Amino acid sequence: MRTNQARRVVVTGAADGIGLACCETLRREGWNVVMVDIDGERLAERASRLGAPHHVVDVTDADALSALADALEHRDPELGPIEGLVNSAGIVQKPLPPEHLPLAEYDRVIAVDQRGTYLSCVAFGRHMAARRRGSIVNIASITGMRSVPLHAYGPAKAAVIATGECLAAEWGPSGVRVNTVSPGYTFTERVRQRVETGERALEHMTGTSALGRVVQPSEIADAVSFLLSNRSSAITGINIPVDCGWLLAPSWSTYGGLRHPV
Repeated sequence: MRTNQARRVVVTGAADGIGLACCETLRREGWNVVMVDIDGERLAERASRLGAPHHVVDVTDADALSALADALEHRDPELGPIEGLVNSAGIVQKPLPPEHLPLAEYDRVIAVDQRGTYLSCVAFGRHMAARRRGSIVNIASITGMRSVPLHAYGPAKAAVIATGECLAAEWGPSGVRVNTVSPGYTFTERVRQRVETGERALEHMTGTSALGRVVQPSEIADAVSFLLSNRSSAITGINIPVDCGWLLAPSWSTYGGLRHPV
């Protein structure tokens, strides 16, 4: 069984947030990380700091993704093929009523979050299936599992969860595992900035979780690392919420809310 040191992993959305945290964790654990993002300037700076190769690609561009996958598959053969893929590229939306949500914004969220994830899976997964080994982890969201006022983002992330289940069954006989991680409210740099400017209220995120706090990006990365690794060799087609108990807590409001700590 190969060690992480001998394995390459591609991370999309690698220049920021959860994607960057995944790159940092996987590098520490010995993976040979290839960073992919649409933001070339930010990506170059982050990749230089981590000492990782990087490629500027838009995940909505099927041809560009396929070309990158083909190139990485056959370039630097001494490094070995791509055996892991983390699909973290995504964009968010404002919680607007549907009649006020511009259709162009709706289409862009679906194109990046849902279609982009699928295109990345196909571009790299086809090579994994042909080699009969590989592990893919898609980043969805707890908003794909509950009703929220995000009429593009929530459904797109629900589709990511369903896509993972479909591809896990499709490629399982070929030795490829496909799993999903659904983050809760995660304190990325962008979320921190929105809290500081008053655009987001931290108490709204912490007050409805069982643990009473938000998730740290490194905690998402730990779950991703586990699902990529040989430690989860018998696990495929699952969705792991990493949410500090946000999925559990709101229904307690009917009974007066969560109890005070003992």
